[in-house]
Amino acid sequence: MDIVDCILADHDRQRRWFAALDEARDDLESAGKIFNRLRDHLEAHAMAEEKYFYPTLLQLGEGALDSDSADETTEDAIDDHNKIANAADAALNEEVGSDAWWKCVDKANYQNSAHLSEEERQGLTDFRRRVPLEKRIALGIKYLAFEADHVTNVEREEKDPDAYIEENEAA
Repeated sequence: MDIVDCILADHDRQRRWFAALDEARDDLESAGKIFNRLRDHLEAHAMAEEKYFYPTLLQLGEGALDSDSADETTEDAIDDHNKIANAADAALNEEVGSDAWWKCVDKANYQNSAHLSEEERQGLTDFRRRVPLEKRIALGIKYLAFEADHVTNVEREEKDPDAYIEENEAA
């Protein structure tokens, strides 16, 4: 399983869960459960990308489409992961179904949607063009195993994008 395919499947799942939240506005018990699972998935997804996808992109990528470099793509992505996590975590401090909770959910959806389109256009394109299929498959297996091990109660630490790039560029 190619890591690019794994990431695209996750993106589809995230879009569907955010859509399900819109449909669950009158079923707050379900909305709360869907959001908690989505939040854990968003965290595990970001952690898996940061462990397997972005270090390889930094080493082999060159930038694609409207990104000048793999560093630029990665910096934006790590910053996006922080914004998504902060918005999702803010919802945990609000009562499910309250206006404040929906505002946090909507902010997480907005941040995530912007990130997905940019990542698909830049990072995934660069990865397909520069990383050999055998390596993408090996990374995909590791990525899936990592996510399987981080299904619930996932806690991600915010990262400084510049420090992340410095640590992973030469790895």
